[in-house]
Order: sequence, then structure tokens, then C-alpha cells
Amino acid sequence: MKVKVLSRNPDRYFRETKNDIHKVPRNYDPALHPFEMQREYVRALNATKLERVFAKPFLGCFDGHSDVVSCLNKHPDQLSWLYSGAADGMVKQWNIPLRKCVRTMQAHEGYVRGMTFTEDSETLITIGDDKNIRFWSSKPPESSSEEDGDVLPKHSIITKYQLSSISHHAKKNLFATCGDACLLWEGERNEPINKFEWGADTMNCVRFNPSQCNVLGGCASDRSILLYDIRGGSPIRKVVLSLRSNSICWNPMEPFVFVAANEDYNSYMFDMRRLKNPLNVFKDHVSAVIDVDFSPTGKEIVTGSYDKTIRIFEVDKGHSREVYHTKRMQRLTSVLYTMDNKYIISGSDEMNIRIWKAKAWEKLGTLKTRERNALNYNESLKEKFAHFPQIKRIARHRHVPRHVYHAKKELQTIRDSKKRKEDNRRQHTKRGVVPHVPERQKNVVSEQE
Repeated sequence: MKVKVLSRNPDRYFRETKNDIHKVPRNYDPALHPFEMQREYVRALNATKLERVFAKPFLGCFDGHSDVVSCLNKHPDQLSWLYSGAADGMVKQWNIPLRKCVRTMQAHEGYVRGMTFTEDSETLITIGDDKNIRFWSSKPPESSSEEDGDVLPKHSIITKYQLSSISHHAKKNLFATCGDACLLWEGERNEPINKFEWGADTMNCVRFNPSQCNVLGGCASDRSILLYDIRGGSPIRKVVLSLRSNSICWNPMEPFVFVAANEDYNSYMFDMRRLKNPLNVFKDHVSAVIDVDFSPTGKEIVTGSYDKTIRIFEVDKGHSREVYHTKRMQRLTSVLYTMDNKYIISGSDEMNIRIWKAKAWEKLGTLKTRERNALNYNESLKEKFAHFPQIKRIARHRHVPRHVYHAKKELQTIRDSKKRKEDNRRQHTKRGVVPHVPERQKNVVSEQE
């Protein structure tokens, strides 16, 4: 004999507390919900509109420098520590959550050109226009006098070279500087142990690869991007672009990939094994790109430009997903991602350091479970309906400063004119005389090994 018994699980209909909402049973049979797609579309549209309403990326600024902020650096181990160098030679250590300067050091006479940390993160190395390399303790100050600038370096090296950038090896006590030439230094020795040259008069940026630690990349004044292997003491290869590159940054998740910020208003992502064709070209700026940094996940980059804007790009897309600007912010000198992938920090000409949200609409602080689930649901809906015209239009729309808006229209007119001229030449000349050149190869002059 078959006996049917009703089985009810109290977890499905009892509230956990009396303040919780009542649980309502729901039948997920699609036949009972004929307009589900239409309802989801309306929810996605509302979520996209609310995203733009709550998009307030600017969090605050660190005010304290009395000259141009020339460089920024983050501590490899401490999430809340930030270091900044200025054109008057001052280096400041900031506590990001408190927005407070905890230490000030008179590091150099003139510009501070670069900062880096040793492999154990206990020493900060700075370089400046006075041709000195100085070593400082990265620990917080122990007395109030250190906060006022009475800090002495642990060691100092007086060189005969002009220095413009510095980077430290990830695992060994080695660091590289560039300027008149690319130099490799060991520890606190007073003379470089190696010198790298390949036709360039001067170099303006040098970076060690964080994963392939013995590979060194740099930007030179002859429009080239150079790659060196410090084990062999010789250059590996170089690529020459149409204009000079200002900065490079390695992808922390893909050791072969790096991105270069260029004077031609674009940034170029390369695979070091094949430099002839860039992996991607990041467009949207209307003036020279000064600095670039990868997010810790390796999925996004942030760029700072001479056009007074910050742009965030996804690595697989050519146009920015976000643009940040303020009325007071002037030309950008440096940008970087924080180690938790949540914030972006920028330094600019008007002596200010600003902190921004990496996602402009993200809510900060602790989220309740229901709130987090609702946000995740809205994100999935926006992704599902992202290609619908009205949702795409709302999600893409951004207000930009007037000078950026007009400069972008002018650049588009110039590009259209060049394309029209090239098409006319191709139609009225012999086949093959005016070849089709892919957009990614137009600004790559040559590759040398």
C-alpha cells in the first residue's frame, strides 16, 4: 500500500528573526510567468539609470605639498600607506584611511623623479635632479620630529648620472635607474655593476617585470621601447613607435604583457615576444598620456593624461569605460591602482593628490546579505541586457569638460579626413600601391632584435 505524506521543511517558511521579511513560496514554472523577460528588461533599465545616479567617484584629496606632485608609489605590504614626491624635493608618507600625512622628508634638492621599494619592503629608495640616490626607512615615524621633516636617510649615493626613473628587482637586492643610460645597481654600492645601451641618447622610464624578474623594460627618447635581460647583460629587442612613450607598466598576471603610455594620445599594449603588432590600442584621450598603471587583477588599466582627465580601460577593449575629472584638477603627473583593486590615486600639477573609486557607482562599507544579493542580481541583469540600445546609451553616456569635448570632435574630423583621402587615393591608383594598414600597426615604425 502506498502512503503519501506531506513533508514541510520549517526553514522554507519560518523567519530567522521577527525583524526579517516573510518568506513567500514561489513557483518557478515559466508557464506561470509569461512576461518575465519584459519585467527583467525594466529592472535592468532602472538598475542602469540608478548606476549613473549613484556614480560619485571622487572620495577626497590629500593636501599638503607646496609644489607639483611628481611621482606616487604604494607600499607593497601595507594597504594604507602611500608615498608621494614633489618638485620641491619633499617626500611625504600618507595614511590613506585617515587622509593624514604621517611623515615628511626633505629627500632631494629639486624634482623627486622616482621612488621604489626594496625586495623586503623595509627601505624606500628615491632619486632626484640632484643626481643622488637615497635610502630611507619605510617604517612609520617614532617621534613627532620625523613628521616635521627632520628625517635622515639610511644611506646616500652621489652619482655623476642624470636620473629620471628607478625600479627594484622583485627578489634580489638589485635596482635599475635610467637617465643618460640604463644602469644596474646592487644594494648600497657606490658604482653601478652594469650599464645597458642600445642607440638611445636618454631614457625616461624603466620598470622591472614583477614575475619574470630578470626582464627590464624602458622607454627611450628616440621613440623606442627597450627590453633587457640583466642575466645576459644585453638588450633582447626593441620596438620603435611614431612618437615617444612616457611610461610603461607590466601586467601583474601575465608576465609577457606590458602597456606603454604614448605622446600620440594613445596607450599601446604589447606582448614582449612579438612587438611588431600591439595586442590592443587604448584610445580616447585628447592629449599626451603621461602615466599608466595596471590593476592588481590585470584586467584593467588606468591612464592619466595632459588633458586633465583620468580614464579606466578594460584590457580587451579599445575605449574607456570611465572618465574622471574635476574643475580644479590640472594636468596629471602620475596615477596608480591600490593593492585591493578598489581605489585609484592620482597626482597632478596643482599640488593635490586625489583618491577615486575604481567603480564609480560602488557602495562602500559593509553590505547586508540581502543588499549584496540585490546588487549582484542587478549586475547580472545589466550584463544580460547590455546590448539593448537604450541601456547601452545610458551606460555609455559621460559628461566631459568642454575643452575635451571640442578637442575630441576636432580629432575625429582629422581622422575622417585622413581616411577619406586614403580611400580616394586607393580608388584612383593601381591596385596595391596604397595598401590597407591595420589600425594597430599604423604607429609601429619597426621592431629590432
